[in-house]
Amino acid sequence: MECTSCPEDFWSNLQRDDCVPKRTEFLSYHEPLGICLATASLLGTCICTFVLGIFICHRSTPMVRANNAELSFLLLLSLKLCFLCSLLFIGRPQLWTCQVRHAAFGISFVLCVSCILVKTMVVLAVFKASKPGGGATLKWFGAAQQRGTILVLTSIQAAICTAWLVSSSPAPHKNMNYYNDKIVYECVVGSTVGFAVLLGYIGLLAFLSFLMAFLARNLPDNFNEAKFITFSMLIFCAVWVAFVPAYVNSPGKYADAVEVFAILASSFGLLMALFGPKCFIILLRPERNTKKAIMGCSATKT
Repeated sequence: MECTSCPEDFWSNLQRDDCVPKRTEFLSYHEPLGICLATASLLGTCICTFVLGIFICHRSTPMVRANNAELSFLLLLSLKLCFLCSLLFIGRPQLWTCQVRHAAFGISFVLCVSCILVKTMVVLAVFKASKPGGGATLKWFGAAQQRGTILVLTSIQAAICTAWLVSSSPAPHKNMNYYNDKIVYECVVGSTVGFAVLLGYIGLLAFLSFLMAFLARNLPDNFNEAKFITFSMLIFCAVWVAFVPAYVNSPGKYADAVEVFAILASSFGLLMALFGPKCFIILLRPERNTKKAIMGCSATKT
C-alpha cells in the first residue's frame, strides 16, 4: 500500500484513506465565550454613554464642576473607546484587524490613563493653591496645559504604535503546532519589543498616576478625588500584572480571550471606581450635590 501525505490544511480521516479539511479555531462571535465578551464590551459602552449623559445633564451642578467636567467627559470618551477596541480581538484575524487592534488598544488606554494622571495633578495643584502663597501653582494647570499634557502623552503612544506598525507589523498567522487536526488562526505581534514598549508605556503612566494619587490620598475630604483614583489605579495595575503570565501561557484563541478580559476588567474597574460614587450622589443623594455639602466636609472636622 502506498501512503501519500495530506496537504498542509488537511488531515487524514479515521480510516486513513482520505484527506479531510482540518478544523479551524479562533475567538468567534458564534461561540459562548465570544458572545459573552462581546456582550460585556457593548454593555460597558452603553454604561459609559449613560454616565456621560448624566454628567452632561448635570454639568452645572457642583459635583460635576468640582471634578473637572472637561476631563471627566474626555475620560468617559476614552473608556468608551477602550470597551469598543476589545471587539477587534473577536472574529477571524485579518491583516487590518491585527494591525489596528493593538494600536487602538494602546492609544485608547494611554488617553484614559493620561486623563487620570492630569486629574491627579490638578487635585494636588488645587490643594496646594488653597494654602497661603500657593495661588501661583494653578497657572501651570490651566485648561490649555491640561489638554496639552494629554495630547503630548497620547502622541508618544501614537508614535510608538506607528514605529511598530512600520518596522514589524502584526499579521494573521495559521498556527498548526498546537493541534494535529486543527488550524488555529491568530495574530502574531510582529515585534515583541514593540508590543512590550506599548504595554510598558501604559504601565509607566499607570504607575505614576497611582503613585501621585496614593501620596494625595490623605488630603481633606473635599479633595477626595485622589482616593477614588488610587483605588481605580490599584485595580488597573492588578489586572494587567495578572494579564502577562496568563497571556503567555494561554494557547490560541484563549490568548485573545485573556487580553479582551483584561481590557474589559480594567475598563469596568476604572468606570465604577471613578464614576460610581459620583453617579450615586447625583442620582440618589441630590442633597449632597451642593457646594456647601461638598466643601463642608472638611470644615465640620476642623
